[in-house]
Amino acid sequence: MSSRALRQPLSLRLTSNIFLAFWCIVAIFPIFWITVMSFKSPVDAFDGNALNVIFGPATLANGKGISLLDIILGIGVIWGTIALVTKKMPGMIKAYSKEGQEWFGWVIGILATVVAFLIVFFVILPAILSILNPLFGPLGRDILGLTTEHYKTVWIDRGFSNNFKNSLIVTTGVVVLSLSVGTLAGYGLARSGSTLAFWLLIVALIFRALPPSALVASYLPVFISSSEWLAPILGENAPTLYGKPFAVIAVLVAINQPFTIWMLRSFFQNIPAELDEAARVDGCNHFQAFRRVIMPVMWPGVITTGLFSFLLAYNDILVTSLLLDAQNQTMVPAIVGMFNRETTTTDQVVAVAAAVSITAPLIFLVLIFQRQIVSGLTAGAVKG
Repeated sequence: MSSRALRQPLSLRLTSNIFLAFWCIVAIFPIFWITVMSFKSPVDAFDGNALNVIFGPATLANGKGISLLDIILGIGVIWGTIALVTKKMPGMIKAYSKEGQEWFGWVIGILATVVAFLIVFFVILPAILSILNPLFGPLGRDILGLTTEHYKTVWIDRGFSNNFKNSLIVTTGVVVLSLSVGTLAGYGLARSGSTLAFWLLIVALIFRALPPSALVASYLPVFISSSEWLAPILGENAPTLYGKPFAVIAVLVAINQPFTIWMLRSFFQNIPAELDEAARVDGCNHFQAFRRVIMPVMWPGVITTGLFSFLLAYNDILVTSLLLDAQNQTMVPAIVGMFNRETTTTDQVVAVAAAVSITAPLIFLVLIFQRQIVSGLTAGAVKG
């Protein structure tokens, strides 16, 4: 059959492309718009004229703006960082990491990239532009109203950095525990041919289908009374788990673990059992074969599953709002609280800046692990 016969009709291609473009606009526009609002003064952010919201004349009149040279160099730094992360970093990590320790290379690479970007974008670049702008005439004249004072207010004055730290603790704990237990359990269930393994998976799916509110209600009395239960072991100074990030980690892992196990089991099933047998012939025991032979092949699946675990913990609002006190709140419940109690337009723009802040780590992670995510999803992660 010729390739022409398999080609889609022009009308179908045109319709699908139009639908895809429309969906992208609908999905991206709200994020783009609140991002623009977060860098404007309240007068511009809530102006009825869309052009005033974009160009920010009131913000520019207050002496807060950026020039065309600022825009060009800023886009260059962002584009260079994205190119480094997506094209150069995977090869560098593979070349300089020890066999079986690429995860450690990714951690070091991500941390180094984040620190370097923050220093270059917020320290070095402004210092350079303050010297270059007066020298370039019209190119160095402010043309777009822009201010970062709302981000300074939310991160420094409102203590949002503490909420970020709590989110980092919760998400890291959930991802590490979920993947540690999930890889071992998924590998064991994938290599087991017994009916018990099948029924364990069914029970896990039933548990995953339960509403999170029911699980939180069952855990809540336990955490509230934890100091009394731990008193015989730790004495009078036994801590209360309620309000602590560790309580949220335990509940979110319990909620997410069935999905993690099921997904990783599907990945392990797509890896031929002959690899295990070859490793055993070469002198490895079961755990050595798992760690040295199977896991290096499993990285796309582990990264894909880890991203889903990260999203569950990062975006959770029910469990974190019920089990954490005000001092230990994560970012999402803190932002909801900001929108509920803010009354002035300035406070509302500050809340918008906080909402924009939580999207940056998600975009950054997707850009870094896009190849692993795509290869993981196409490797059979959704197969039963």
